Amino acid sequence: MTIHWCGTGLSAVPGLRRLIENGHPVTVWNRTAAKAREAVGDLTDDIHAFDKDALAAVLKPGDVIVSMLPGDWHVPLAELALDKGAQFVSSSYISPEMRALDARAKQADARLINEVGLDPGIDHLMAHWLVADYRASNAFDADNALSFTSYCGGVPKIPNAFRYKFSWAPVGVLKALKSPSRSIRHFSELNVDRPWDALSRYDAPLPNTESFEVYPNRDSLPFMADYGFEDAWKVKNFVRGTLRLNGWAEAWKDIFAEAGTATDARLQEIADKLLAENAYDEDEPDRVVLCVALEAEKDGTPVYHKTYVMDAWGDARSSAMARLVSIPVSLAVEAVLDRAVPAGVSAAPSDPKLVAGWLDQVQSLAQHLNVVDHLA
Repeated sequence: MTIHWCGTGLSAVPGLRRLIENGHPVTVWNRTAAKAREAVGDLTDDIHAFDKDALAAVLKPGDVIVSMLPGDWHVPLAELALDKGAQFVSSSYISPEMRALDARAKQADARLINEVGLDPGIDHLMAHWLVADYRASNAFDADNALSFTSYCGGVPKIPNAFRYKFSWAPVGVLKALKSPSRSIRHFSELNVDRPWDALSRYDAPLPNTESFEVYPNRDSLPFMADYGFEDAWKVKNFVRGTLRLNGWAEAWKDIFAEAGTATDARLQEIADKLLAENAYDEDEPDRVVLCVALEAEKDGTPVYHKTYVMDAWGDARSSAMARLVSIPVSLAVEAVLDRAVPAGVSAAPSDPKLVAGWLDQVQSLAQHLNVVDHLA
């Protein structure tokens, strides 16, 4: 069975290299073959310019397609996998069009696994761990009021005036700014059209507490069910959001003024300019901070409060973003090959054995990873 890894961009290479180094048969596809050779040419010469028809011609039953291409490609490649009796893996969010393939995938005993990168991905694992830990604790009570927060951000380890540098496709960052969000604040649904209108402060429980700017991202509410929240539970707060360095909103105010109404073509122009001005220098470290917290209150008093905290930065291995996105993808590929995940369309696993195993792997990818018990 061959792994067809499509895309060798900013956040794809460490996981791809891991699969090749672990002895898996891998064919590499990239829009520019020369760039793929720069990334993994020392490990393999099975490298091709990406072409869907060419991929379809060699795809065999049981093979795995990995899409690290722009989001428009995920569903067409998942459909190709189903047509050929193959499997599919992507780090991206599950779109409605991807979700619609679930019944067909189950009928074909095919695995289409998504949301297995950093965010979404590692954050899901931490959430599953926390909910399971809470359920197993003496504090568990279906009448408790629950607050869940998940904040993740890629930021420069050495802050710059723009308060941000690009470790993944800039146009993707800008398009995310155009996405409305839905979350729960103080037992009420909070709908925000523009992320920067819901900016707040977050004090991350790192070894030295550090404050960041955060805002809600996308639609948080479906993840309550994904994380095992029961309908009868009392949810005080539930938000999945993005984390940025303090001063980010002020530095980006001109971008905000235009992003909301810009066409895709204009967004691409802005992105190209921003990347030219705010790309990482060679060997400059990036940084990823991820904090996932669950708090339970009984009669207004906290009875459970833990935060899974990760802080990682680029080093001689790779950028932090590249490691934390692509190596979980490679773990998902191996889980698909081992049939350790169920057929159908799914996200990062909730199975306790896989959660524990993947988080053990994450431990080696980050410089700091631990669970903070705020009530200890």
